Amino acid sequence: MNFRSLLIPLLAAGSVLALFGALLLGSTPMAPERVLAALFSLADAADSTVVWQVRLPRALAAFVVGLALGGSGAALQGLLRNPLAEPGVLGVSASAALGATFVLYYGFAAPSAWLLPTAAVAGAVLATLLIAAAAIRTSSVVTLILIGVGLSSFAGATMSLLMNLAPTPFSLFDMINWMLGSVANRSFPDVAFSAPFIAAGLAVLFWGRRGLAALSLGEEAAAGIGLNVRRQRLLVVAGAGLATGGAVALAGTIGFVGIVAPHLVRPLVNHDPARSLLPSALLAGLMLVLADIGVRVLPTNTELKLGVVAALVGAPAFVWIAMRRRTVSNSEA
Repeated sequence: MNFRSLLIPLLAAGSVLALFGALLLGSTPMAPERVLAALFSLADAADSTVVWQVRLPRALAAFVVGLALGGSGAALQGLLRNPLAEPGVLGVSASAALGATFVLYYGFAAPSAWLLPTAAVAGAVLATLLIAAAAIRTSSVVTLILIGVGLSSFAGATMSLLMNLAPTPFSLFDMINWMLGSVANRSFPDVAFSAPFIAAGLAVLFWGRRGLAALSLGEEAAAGIGLNVRRQRLLVVAGAGLATGGAVALAGTIGFVGIVAPHLVRPLVNHDPARSLLPSALLAGLMLVLADIGVRVLPTNTELKLGVVAALVGAPAFVWIAMRRRTVSNSEA
């Protein structure tokens, strides 16, 4: 039995251990026996509240968001044949964040807590429909990327405008907090709201994963062996859009994990895009759970945002990937 066959079991086991570690660690560490007693309703009310109402939903939120971003990143990198592609490349993340920012700007989130994630998902769905329509009409991946970049730039500019015109410091603070990305204070209902969108998106991506292996040969070669390239493009765009929209609705904007996790997994699966989806999703989930543990245990006066920590770690990794890709390209030339 080789390492590749053990990759998914190892990542799954690591994810379970990380989730359990997230229950142990925090501002006040808990012993394993206390956590186990709380999980099986054998502990006192205080321990049960900490485990079931605070730490477990937060850890699950980080893991689910990682699943969505890692799986979407791997699929988009396979579709675009570019290791620097990530869920934000199509503008879906920015559009989802714009929907949430719009609700915060006008104070619509005050009457109902559900309006904020609903607006984020609505923004993601609208962006996905637009990109999906472009994926059907255009025969060029470059055109698809340019449309995504334009959509992301427009959404970013609109968010900046809303922040510039924020009616009160409190609404500005809420908008900035959302854009920084966090899973703090998430509850099981929050996870349950986003989970169907993330599950549906990942299901679409896994359903169309075999086409990604064909696309690694190039679009013309893939079409030559019978792949419907436009249908494959639509599946990836729709799946990544739904999963990313659900992730943004749950945690706000968290970048780079969708680039780094697939890049680390790809050499371990012989650079097969189809086989990289599940390991990339699991690794990204594991990474975000560990990052959120770090956020909670760092001795800072104000808790850092998960999106900030992900960017601080992911941005240098992004630069390294880009430089390594250029070095490889030059050596091949």
